Amino acid sequence: MRDFSHDHSMLALNTATLGHNLEGHGAGWSPEQVIEACAERGLGGITFWRREIGRRAIEIGDRVRGAGMQVAGLCRTPFLTGPLAPPNRQAIIDDFKASIEMAHELGAPVLTIVTGGVIEGSHSITESLSRVQELVAAMAPVAADANVVLALEPLNPVYGGNRSCLVTVRDAIDMCQAIGADNVQIAIDVYHVWWDTSLAAELKRAGKGRIAGYHLCDWLADTTDVQLDRGMMGDGVADLRQIRAAVEATGYDGYCEVEIFSAANWWKRPPGEVLDTIVERFRAVC
Repeated sequence: MRDFSHDHSMLALNTATLGHNLEGHGAGWSPEQVIEACAERGLGGITFWRREIGRRAIEIGDRVRGAGMQVAGLCRTPFLTGPLAPPNRQAIIDDFKASIEMAHELGAPVLTIVTGGVIEGSHSITESLSRVQELVAAMAPVAADANVVLALEPLNPVYGGNRSCLVTVRDAIDMCQAIGADNVQIAIDVYHVWWDTSLAAELKRAGKGRIAGYHLCDWLADTTDVQLDRGMMGDGVADLRQIRAAVEATGYDGYCEVEIFSAANWWKRPPGEVLDTIVERFRAVC
């Protein structure tokens, strides 16, 4: 397992950690301010959200690389199923293509997929997963032409109803294998998998080259909001080093991306303090 105690060049910031993915949260830093602050602290990469990028993908991507970092990824495709998805298949496809194009222009090698919840009225997670698989399989060649990896991210089961019918690493790997495209992979987020005692075995089954991203945070024992009360690494109950060991046992050597949704705590703090704490905790407990 990699030693990060004296080197955090493989640390990346997901800008959600500063509250930038939701209107009205965070300090309202511009992409330029985020890039400058991350570069000053020696981070290696940044993952942005589409709402921050707008029509500036090429400009922002160039600015990141000019600061000596890389764009680690882009969040995210539209929801593909469930109550939060666009109203019809064509609208989903159009938005999916737009997200791929943005990732390409930004120079983001990975586009995260959060699948969306159970199809309304179906009461069937199986049917919902089948629809997700069909849509991802249809878009995989489009993403491949743009040199973009599609990363299926299984979410904690508490999100199964509205945000993600994909709730286990097992089902994510099964879907990747069924689609059979090299650029359809998975993202492992501590918040969503820390509880899964089968994680190491499932990642071993996945094999080398299947993980496109690894996301860091912590699960607070007394969480007050399952969506917006994630913990800073070391403040919760997740076995961070064991999880990373399982991820890296597959050969994963990419960025460790900090993604913390924390409306009542970290989003209210000065961004510089948040970034300094991230670097400190990454070296000490991750």
